[in-house]
Amino acid sequence: MRSRDYGPDVLAREKRTRPAPPPTVEADRELVVEDAATGFCGAVVDVEAGGVLLEDRHGRRRAFPLAPGAFLLDGRPVTLIRPQRAAPTGPARTASGSVAVRGHPARVAQASRIYVEGLHDAALVERIWGDDLRIEGVVVESLDGVDDLPAVVASFRPGPRRRLGVLVDHLVAGSKESRIAAAVTSPHVLVTGHPYVDIWQAVKPASVGIAAWPRVPPGEPWKEGVCRALGVAEPVDMWRRVLASVRSYTDIEVGLLGAVERLIDFVTAAAP
Repeated sequence: MRSRDYGPDVLAREKRTRPAPPPTVEADRELVVEDAATGFCGAVVDVEAGGVLLEDRHGRRRAFPLAPGAFLLDGRPVTLIRPQRAAPTGPARTASGSVAVRGHPARVAQASRIYVEGLHDAALVERIWGDDLRIEGVVVESLDGVDDLPAVVASFRPGPRRRLGVLVDHLVAGSKESRIAAAVTSPHVLVTGHPYVDIWQAVKPASVGIAAWPRVPPGEPWKEGVCRALGVAEPVDMWRRVLASVRSYTDIEVGLLGAVERLIDFVTAAAP
């Protein structure tokens, strides 16, 4: 006896109605998707083996497995896959944009140095220019602020073959930092800087995933004010987010790029 509903071949109906698998989409950075199971919606921050890290508009991050059809893109199920990296067609580049030198050991540290205001400044400089500085043998050291800069410079004993470069935050006309910088007059020292209140602000807002750096009222500590405005509990959490967002010089504002490049040129110049 044959079923009126299924006809002579029961399996034929199943074959005709089986849905097509969801399309695959490369999980490129900043692609916005929604986790179908939880409803968490965010931009792709990072992709690791078997998982993807999403960040929502409030800065909250969650990791999800790369399961088939687990995400929604424009309301439709998709399967996220790791981005397929195209083979390089030209010379490899460092994070600063310089041509990478493969297999070259780090040079022995030279007498010349670059000083920066704090640990965050040093970490950001290392992130972008670390490869270049190791080739040149230039060490970056962090200071605890620049209030005592003239004394620091004197103790360094700069000379023709012992140059010193100093990177200063908020180096603008009329600022405390500009007055301190003007007190350093040695021809073997270059003090330069950027116009941003803090080194965080030298990272482009779009790279961090925000529309703009918040305005912090005068008198309020800048980092704490930024965290309050963005709903971040602790400055250390915000700093991890800022540093993780920096992958190359394209994530950095021009004001910082120019300042650091001038310092590197100065301390690596051949002695007369």
